[in-house]
Amino acid sequence: MAGVSHGGALDRAMERYGGSADSWLDLSTGINPVGCAVPRMPEKVWQRLPDESLVADCLAAARQCYGVPDDAGIVATPGTQAIIQWLPTLFNYADSVAIVSPTYGEYEHVFHAAGVRVSTPETLPGPASGDAMLVVGQPNNPDGRAWAKDRLEPLIGGRSSLRAVIADEAFADVAPEHSLVGRTGDNTLLVLRSFGKFFGLAGARLGFAIGNPDVIESLERMLGPWAVSGPALHLASVALRDADWIAATRKRLADDRLRLAGMLARHGFEIVGGTDLFVLAGHARAAALAQGLGERHILVRAFDRQPEWLRFGMPASPQEFERLDQALGETA
Repeated sequence: MAGVSHGGALDRAMERYGGSADSWLDLSTGINPVGCAVPRMPEKVWQRLPDESLVADCLAAARQCYGVPDDAGIVATPGTQAIIQWLPTLFNYADSVAIVSPTYGEYEHVFHAAGVRVSTPETLPGPASGDAMLVVGQPNNPDGRAWAKDRLEPLIGGRSSLRAVIADEAFADVAPEHSLVGRTGDNTLLVLRSFGKFFGLAGARLGFAIGNPDVIESLERMLGPWAVSGPALHLASVALRDADWIAATRKRLADDRLRLAGMLARHGFEIVGGTDLFVLAGHARAAALAQGLGERHILVRAFDRQPEWLRFGMPASPQEFERLDQALGETA
């Protein structure tokens, strides 16, 4: 199976269209462009292997921020992608998985590579679907769909034949009302959370898995000791506790999403969906528009399987909004 295309491929865009990184406006990812401040790092965080107290402090901050139940397990990981790589092994190479699609392409890629039979339904299967596992975005990337909790409840626990329900909540920081973290514990639900997207620190490569304590313990053993760097653990311990910054950032991103969606609609796009970290829009000339924007050093996310779609991340400033608006006026 060929590699999966992702946003953030700025090097390839520069090879094609020229320019330096500083000349580009990269809107191809769903990463907050105005990240939280990086706290001053004590020297020992850089000099020593992460000790148990540093890990424990980060996990305590994550439990509080995400609302993790006391009876659920949680582990810090070097990004959620690292969890995805281990999913087939974690669930003993279950024979089949339903991945509600379209969604993040690495799930299908990883399960196919492990020899697991993959189906890609566009909606939730029933509790007796016969699948061993289910993967669902909550909210989903790239269209922002989120399922009502009463639709998901029958799929979790004893009433379902599913061995595991994997909820990807990479974008749930801007939609906490849709989070399933509060339902984790002694059942089949495994929730994946990304730190870097909302906090704008994707380079930290930090994520969390939350779920059945036995499953979390197995995943922790698979990841091995010192899986997450000390600096990533330290900065997350601070950022996850900054309630004022979190609230203000949610408000800013919600306002920016409305502004971006309105701009795209004015330029002839159909708004397909999104979250407060990106807007998914459709246009009959999507490929030509992506090229035109690229020629103006603006990178957006295109999709091989949905060629009429473009995904726009949030501009960081009024000046970046104006730059995009002008470029769309020249291309759309």
